[in-house]
Amino acid sequence: MTIDQEILWFYGWWQLIVCLFAFMGLLAIWWHLGKKQGDLGQVWLALSILCWSLSGATEVIFISFFQNPDHAPYLNGLRSVFSLSNSLFILLGLPWFRYLPERIAPVIKSKSWTIIVLIPFGFSILPTISRVFFSREIGLIYEPDIYYGIFTLFFLGGVLWESFQKRRLKWLAWLSLTCILTTLLAQLLKHPSFEINPALLSAIFKTFLIMIFFALALSWVKELSEHVIPAAKYLQLQLIEEKHPTGKMEHRVKFFGIPNTQAEFQLSPALFELLSKFIQAFHDGEGWLEIKPKSDERTNRSYDIQDHNQIKRLLVGMLDGLYGKGQWNKELHELPLRQTLFEMSEKRERKIRLAIPAKNAVIISN
Repeated sequence: MTIDQEILWFYGWWQLIVCLFAFMGLLAIWWHLGKKQGDLGQVWLALSILCWSLSGATEVIFISFFQNPDHAPYLNGLRSVFSLSNSLFILLGLPWFRYLPERIAPVIKSKSWTIIVLIPFGFSILPTISRVFFSREIGLIYEPDIYYGIFTLFFLGGVLWESFQKRRLKWLAWLSLTCILTTLLAQLLKHPSFEINPALLSAIFKTFLIMIFFALALSWVKELSEHVIPAAKYLQLQLIEEKHPTGKMEHRVKFFGIPNTQAEFQLSPALFELLSKFIQAFHDGEGWLEIKPKSDERTNRSYDIQDHNQIKRLLVGMLDGLYGKGQWNKELHELPLRQTLFEMSEKRERKIRLAIPAKNAVIISN
């Protein structure tokens, strides 16, 4: 076995064992947490790493049993197939990410995303298979999997940056950007004109990406643990309306009980008035407010709430105050807060009230 073969043999075993372990680690995190929420994002990322493990197994098998130079095209072809599959699984996992850049979010979340990623995948894998089995030259500067990899890095880089930024993990955001740039550089340096061992480049950027994927998974676990909304009986709500020295009325809300949030924030006069209605209803009766039916076009009937959109706007205003505008999402913050904060009448669906105990909700006017 030559020195180059020994290097590839060592690299193959490293890739097989390390990537297999990383695959099982990500899958274990998903099994304990993501499975309960129906989140398949980590499954796709785990499968992408499994492709690297299978590529490593292919290296070991060829070096051990097929050392004939005539078999090199088959080995290179299988490397490209696994590399393309790795990129495909990463792209398929992106729609499951909680935070996406605003400019590309509509594309990733669209129903045609699968088609968008499969078309270039097909154009990349067909020439690779054709070259391996029919000995046809591709006629490209780089292998097709490198072009598809660059396409993947563009989307992955934006999503990783946004995910860490929204979770206020700035150092990890910069490290993810460094990882993407390193991976991009490694792809470009695979050209034969650069006298750099491709196994060394692959080992570096694959290690970087595996660590970033685990950092992403742990940041998700951290977010889940920090943004658990407790039961309504542990929440306290104070509405403060006072006149500012400038003569302007201030409408402030103090919301206690939700960890890692701003306890005090301001609401618009309209939202403040609606929230005051909920609290005042406790003093006037059982706290129920009636929502106007969509089919009711009468003008002589007065309702406490004109439509469900008022509740939606109130929730958005409170979430912006608690977490910061653009720093929350529907599944993790809005839906749990709505379910905890409000209670719908079992007898009549058009009646709603605060689930917070009446003694924990007060209005203070100065």
